[in-house]
Amino acid sequence: MSDQMLGYVVVFGTFIAFLWIAYATRAKVADDFYVAGRRVHPIWNGMAIGADWMSAASFISMAGALAALGYDGLAFIMGWTGGYVLLTLVIAPYLRKFGKYTASDFVGDRYESHVARVVSVVCAITISLCYCIAQVAGAGLIMSRLMGFSMNVAIFIAIVIVVASTVMGGMKSITFTQCAQYIVLIIGYLIPITAICFQMYGHPFSQLAYGDVLAKIVAKEQELGFKTLYIEPFTKMNAVDMWVLTLILMIGTAGLPHIMMRYFTVPTVRDARYSSGWALIAIGALYISAPAYAAFQKYTILYKIVGEKIAEMPAWVTAWGKAGLITIKDANADGILQYAELSIHRDVVVLSMPEIANLPYFVSAIVAAGGLAAAISTADGLLMVISSAFSHDIYYRIINPNASEKSRVILGKSLIGVSACVAGVIAAQNIGFIVQIVAWAFSLAAATFFPVIVMGLFYKRTNKEGAITGMILGLLITIYYIGAVKFGWPHKLSPVFGIKDMGAGLFGMTANFLCCAIISQFTPPPSEKTMEMVDHCRYPVKLSSDFDSFH
Repeated sequence: MSDQMLGYVVVFGTFIAFLWIAYATRAKVADDFYVAGRRVHPIWNGMAIGADWMSAASFISMAGALAALGYDGLAFIMGWTGGYVLLTLVIAPYLRKFGKYTASDFVGDRYESHVARVVSVVCAITISLCYCIAQVAGAGLIMSRLMGFSMNVAIFIAIVIVVASTVMGGMKSITFTQCAQYIVLIIGYLIPITAICFQMYGHPFSQLAYGDVLAKIVAKEQELGFKTLYIEPFTKMNAVDMWVLTLILMIGTAGLPHIMMRYFTVPTVRDARYSSGWALIAIGALYISAPAYAAFQKYTILYKIVGEKIAEMPAWVTAWGKAGLITIKDANADGILQYAELSIHRDVVVLSMPEIANLPYFVSAIVAAGGLAAAISTADGLLMVISSAFSHDIYYRIINPNASEKSRVILGKSLIGVSACVAGVIAAQNIGFIVQIVAWAFSLAAATFFPVIVMGLFYKRTNKEGAITGMILGLLITIYYIGAVKFGWPHKLSPVFGIKDMGAGLFGMTANFLCCAIISQFTPPPSEKTMEMVDHCRYPVKLSSDFDSFH
């Protein structure tokens, strides 16, 4: 069997398995479609959250960001893992106590306003679409390089698979499909780094070899006369930018609508907390390995590539060069590769590791399957948010409260396909690194959902005027900052305090919190019924007949 055919068998074999699981667990009623019937065990929910969370950015781009940024790249590790602690303590159990379908449900009911619900839906769609673009782009990158498809064809295939697995059963099928996808992606991620560690150190624990590899990297950099070292802090970002990015990634994690939806699928508040614990275990298996991935790749470049004849580069360098993701420019025309003459796209660090370790092509196929599983599992959840936003939060809760379950589910399924096509068209434009696009989504989440949910849970005086103004300003300020700093639209803006586009959410979040606090003081307070709803969400026992009738 040829390598390409083997890749097809492995990748499409896993796809067929995912689709079979989706079909076997398909939903037929609204409760199953939107919240998996609220019967998901915390362990399975934790695995599903892990797959939902570990997107193409985590699988493909995070190690690449660490390789490119060194110490400063640890902002992604600290922010994305720390966010789950914040989510577990501040949001997850209270949203599950609330007990509806979506984050926009909470906003609409907490602030007693259809306008607030619509604004939150716009925010949810913007966040989810931005995030989904990165997943589709990641899937396209994997299939275009490892399976020989053009980028547009690869994106089309990814969209078809995502839509098929999501449409069949909504949240119920997504949950069990994501459990299978987690198993595939974690195996695909760990095999190459484990193998190369075994080759170099005689044991499979790359995390334990990490320190020694860093020491060798620093020694080589000093030998080559590098002005800044890989382990040196604040060389690619200033201190303010790094810590702001860490904060925004953490807060954005707690404000992501597709992650919040997962906490509506478990039976109890206690299960919501346990789900986060299991999710952290699932996520940790990948996240503690990502720095080692970056270090081993950096070591390979410095010791086995730099200083060698350009005409005799390893096959993997040539192959990724043909894909346009590794560039060599012999600036001094001496035929020897200098470090400054090599440019490596961040998103190839993980994908190239099987070739660096001289592993069989079968392993590359497993990595491809794992990366695609990561991208598709997250895209499933994001498309579910967009679908639910229209079919449940807008159509059912505002336009037609008497809509049948069948019509709501049909509308939801139709919107999944439309949303996926929009994400695919934008992904084909190659607007940025995958991890960068994902960071924008986190900034948007931190600037919109997090403030109004936290204030809604812990400050009863917060009202609809404050929340609506806060969400609108948070969204617009964040979009403006990203556009002006990154793209020069509507005009070029220099980073404020050195905070680049990925930390844009800080400004929108600050405006949102201030609006919620200040405007609420000068406008009428929420109703007594809303106050009781807040008490119900925050305290285990406190219920009232008024709230029961409202809920």
